[in-house]
Amino acid sequence: MMGARSKTEPEGEGRLPSFEHLLLPHLNAAYNLARWLTRNDHDAEDVVQEAYLRALKSFDGFLGGDGRAWLLTIVRNTCYTWLQQNRANRLDTVFDEEIHNPEGEAPSPETLLLRRADTELVKKALQELALEFREVVILRELEGLSYKEIAAVAGIPIGTVMSRLARARKWLSKYVSESFCRRQSDECSSEVGFVSSRPAAPGQ
Repeated sequence: MMGARSKTEPEGEGRLPSFEHLLLPHLNAAYNLARWLTRNDHDAEDVVQEAYLRALKSFDGFLGGDGRAWLLTIVRNTCYTWLQQNRANRLDTVFDEEIHNPEGEAPSPETLLLRRADTELVKKALQELALEFREVVILRELEGLSYKEIAAVAGIPIGTVMSRLARARKWLSKYVSESFCRRQSDECSSEVGFVSSRPAAPGQ
């Protein structure tokens, strides 16, 4: 590999600044996605390092456009490869998408709640989501990607993105609300009207 690059040294020198300029600013986003998918700080660091190496090797094939979405696609795929190799028995089962729910189109209490994802309760709820639901929530709510960008990153139709977001938001809202009520008096549980049992996460 080094020999091949030495033959085109002028291109290599021009290539690295472009790579750094386009992709290094998205290092935090890459790590954030990897951290939420692997659920481990050190594993996320390894995945991001591998993803950036893959990105560098394939950078000549990058045709321009949104560098962040391109990078996050590589990070996402690297995460899945790593999970299959290291935690195959812990991969979440695929959830059967049957309903396209446009509920996620409008701002909602669920959306506002997820944007407070620095709270321990919401973090715990996100951790319990099945992988395919967790990734779309992170890409949408924490990274601010559009439905089209998420569809490109995850390799799924836009309708599936919206459906998964709607279902994930609904479950997260219920999980957090019920957990909050369990911390309060029985009066709180009665007023809100939630049952005491914890909802099962979609896809689990």
